[in-house]
Order: sequence, then structure tokens, then C-alpha cells
Amino acid sequence: MYRIYAEDGEWLGELSGKYRFEAGERSDYPAVGDWVWMKKLPGERKAVIHGVYARKSKFSRKAAGSTVEEQIVATNIDRVFLVMAMNRDFNVRRLERYLLTAYDSGAAPEIVLTKKDLCDDVEAKVREVETIAFGVPVYTVNSLIGEGTEQMIATLKRGETIALLGSSGAGKSTLLNSLYGEQRQKTGGVREDDDRGKHTTTHRELVVLPCGALIIDTPGMRELQLWEGGDSMDAAFRDIDALAAGCRFADCGHRAEPGCAVQAALANGTLERERYAGYVKLQKELAYIERKTDTAAAKAEKDRWKKIHKDMRGRTNR
Repeated sequence: MYRIYAEDGEWLGELSGKYRFEAGERSDYPAVGDWVWMKKLPGERKAVIHGVYARKSKFSRKAAGSTVEEQIVATNIDRVFLVMAMNRDFNVRRLERYLLTAYDSGAAPEIVLTKKDLCDDVEAKVREVETIAFGVPVYTVNSLIGEGTEQMIATLKRGETIALLGSSGAGKSTLLNSLYGEQRQKTGGVREDDDRGKHTTTHRELVVLPCGALIIDTPGMRELQLWEGGDSMDAAFRDIDALAAGCRFADCGHRAEPGCAVQAALANGTLERERYAGYVKLQKELAYIERKTDTAAAKAEKDRWKKIHKDMRGRTNR
């Protein structure tokens, strides 16, 4: 079942039988942010969904579990607010992962550092973020009292869609309440053992702000498994990409090759080893997903032809 916003209010929708039959995989189904073609049922606030219009952008991740399948988190996004708390849950390596996925989505990433009241050195955290997010806007806020959110509100535009993304307890729901101007989403406290917030949002939801902008609030994703991103590595790791341009060999693997500018930067300290380790880890993860996806696609194609041949044999026998 789906809740659909239309020009005449909210409707409850479900897929048509034909749509459900023809949907081959999870990504074929409507996701939050999609524009759909629907037919309203007379006499009730229900509608039948017949199709999804082409998506201009999408934020995806690998679905949970052992199967290699795409899970679409949100679609048709103009901007992505990557939300991270400035308490003990602050993690630059996790933010690198979110930035890579945001670049790959086709939407413009912006970083929102929340809970500034729990941070002893806000400027240090901002500097640390700026070393990995080149040219990306960075906001620091205390959403509970609206401190810093007025700067964000001034950038909101009627009709644009923004996704809030971040791990559990990063303060996304509290931030949404501050942007909305009232208690729109339920919020939770902070666990005492590790300073992480409690998980409060359990489903993805599209919220229309008073200014006319649309916000997609998502459940926290502490472990964001990549789906794609190979084409966006140069944007997410612009510093390493610039260094690689100075390597002696165009196909340098940045390991033990002579004249490697990346290894030279690691040796003289201009490139942090943690930064490079994160880069290598994400590259390996993307290569693994690509291999598994190719295998899964080949199996799906083989199964499709087996079904076609079976149907043809059945028709011949009749």
C-alpha cells in the first residue's frame, strides 16, 4: 500500500495486477519521491497505481541480506542533507560513504552537523569534514532550539525535494521538526553507553514543509552498503584523484609502482593513511558488488529464457 500526494489531497494506493505481474525486481516498484500514474476509484479515497514516471535521480543501497539486489531509498531528489551528530558518534569515514552514494544519486549533497551543544570544539569538527567534502556546504545546528537552522530554511525552495540521510540517532527527525516549525516527527533521546541516539523513524515518509519544499525523512542507516558509485569515486575522493594524475604510469595501482604520486603523498604526510584506507575499502566493495551483480544478471537472463522455452513447449504440446 502507498500513500500518494495529489493536487486534491492524500490518497491510498495499491499496484494494479498487471503492474505487479510485470515488476521484475525490487527497484521496479514505486519508492518515496516517485511520480506515479494512478486511477482514482469513485466514491473512496483510494487509487490504483499503473506506472512510475522516469526518475531524474535516485538514492540506492544494497538491500540487506545475502542477495545482491538494489533497494531504492528515495527518488527524484534535488538535494541531500547528510546528517551527522557532533558527539561520540561522529565518524568521517562513514560520511565518506554517504558522500559517495549522494554523488552517485545525481542530487547535490550538503552536510548538516547536529547536536552542536554536545561538542566541545565545533570548528575542529567542521575542518575535519571540509578535508573530505570539497566545496560541499556544511551547516552546524542545534535543532532543539533552532540554532543554525534558519540559515538552512533560507535556502529552501518551493517544489524542490530534499532527502535527510544519516545513521540512527543523528538527529534527522529533530532537524525536520525545526525546519517544519513544530513537532512533526517523533524524536528520541541519547543512549548513555555510547552517546548514540535512539532509532525513532521506522519508515520513509515525504513531508511537505510550510514553504512548499518537500523533505523525505528516512530510517537511520548505520551500515550503508553501496550499490553503485564507481563513476562518482573521483568526485568523492577529489584529492586522491588529483594526486593520481601525477603518477608516472596512467594505470598506476598506487601500491608499489615507481613514480606513484599517491604513495609519495602518504610518505610525506600530505595524504592521511586513514583517508586512503577508506578509499581502498570502498573501491574493493564496489568491485565486489559489480562482480556479484553481473553474476545475478546472468542468472536472471538464463531463468528468463528457460521460462520462455517452457512456455513455447507448452504451446506446441497443445
